[in-house]
Amino acid sequence: MSDASTNPPVVSVIVPVRNEAGNIAPLVGEIAAALAGRRFEVVYVNDGSTDGTEAELNALKAKHPWLRQVKHAQSCGQSAALRTGIRAARGHIVVTLDGDGQNDPVFLPKLIDALEQGAPKVGLIAGQRVGRKATGFKKFQSRVANAVRGSILKDGTRDSGCGLKAFPREVGLALPYFDGLHRFLPALVRREGKDIGYVDVVDRPRQHGVSNYGFWDRLWIGILDLAGVWWLIRRRKRVPEISEV
Repeated sequence: MSDASTNPPVVSVIVPVRNEAGNIAPLVGEIAAALAGRRFEVVYVNDGSTDGTEAELNALKAKHPWLRQVKHAQSCGQSAALRTGIRAARGHIVVTLDGDGQNDPVFLPKLIDALEQGAPKVGLIAGQRVGRKATGFKKFQSRVANAVRGSILKDGTRDSGCGLKAFPREVGLALPYFDGLHRFLPALVRREGKDIGYVDVVDRPRQHGVSNYGFWDRLWIGILDLAGVWWLIRRRKRVPEISEV
């Protein structure tokens, strides 16, 4: 990619990671192949990794001028990493995917095209996993979480946990920030008066490492977050349309 000051990216791919050194190079290559012909950048948000993640990204940056690394001094969580990535993004379209390789970058163009076709009414295109590669317990916990969330928030989304999402950067910046934000993007985007679109995506198994995000340690926090998002939606006031006369 040419110099960003003269030819800025249209798309910023945000990848939050913590201790994913073995998955970085393959995923970076797949992202580049999927977005060939587009003006893009890839922003890895290194969320306090203690393995070789930083060194791996620095080595790849020397080969790919469109690759960037933003680092947290200590781990602050996936929502904080997402927020950091959105703020650092130079493209007006933000696309997100998980850094463990389970989200296939081949679906990125579909997300971007759907968002552009739905603009300005559509504020988020969310991936919905089919054929999910996960343990029976993880599938069960996702079904329960999505059912509870959907019944309370009425966000019309059956799979809010999929990392593949696309939205205008300005929409991402307008969302209220809190720890757990990434699990409620559809509901929060609807709160801003925007529609949601969906793209079916095929899940893949993790190739290296282990999951950095547990279930039981965040269960009660998730319940509190759900109550907080419900309150935010109920308390939203209509945004006035302003014109100068």
